[in-house]
Amino acid sequence: MRRHAIATASVLLASLGAAMGMRAFPAPAFAQEGRDDLAARLAAAALDRVGKPVRYDGRYRAIPYPGGDVPQNVGVCTDVIVRAYRAVGIDLQKEVHEDMTEDFGAYPGRWGLDRPDPNIDHRRVANLETFFGRRGRSLPVSDRGEDYRPGDLVTWTLPGGNLHIGIVVDRRARDGARPLVVHHLNRGPRMEDILFAYPIRGHYRYPAPDR
Repeated sequence: MRRHAIATASVLLASLGAAMGMRAFPAPAFAQEGRDDLAARLAAAALDRVGKPVRYDGRYRAIPYPGGDVPQNVGVCTDVIVRAYRAVGIDLQKEVHEDMTEDFGAYPGRWGLDRPDPNIDHRRVANLETFFGRRGRSLPVSDRGEDYRPGDLVTWTLPGGNLHIGIVVDRRARDGARPLVVHHLNRGPRMEDILFAYPIRGHYRYPAPDR
């Protein structure tokens, strides 16, 4: 597992404050690391995705398990999340599959499946919302930019009803009022001022800090 710290991220995100402990399920190797350090590395991993040549393609593909991924030149919004977490040593494919296996009925039944499918489950926004809410922390949705920290996950409802997800990073909008978000919506992974561009469905932190 890749455990080396990204030094530049630690500098950029020093303002996150003192380290907080993490609640463990499943028990990731980061359980003893401060939340600020993990959030810094997750935000840095998301920023590293920006500008990569990735064609928007959400077709079903059979992939290895665990640690499986679609080809690096294709992906959707959820693949930005999965790849960022993988870069800090957390395999959402495995974590989501194990949680769905434990309680399949807790997850949306909108795809007509009767069992978990590790090829695709972690690539669906509604499943990630459920997982982050169950095993991370579901946070209040607000219209205040200061409520959203680097490393937070945000989901939206797009025009037409499709769901979308992105990662909050440490960069700010030009007016300084809200953080920017790394996401992928048809044009490859980008960092943009979209936090309040669409109705927010959910706001999550994973792994969640103990308080």
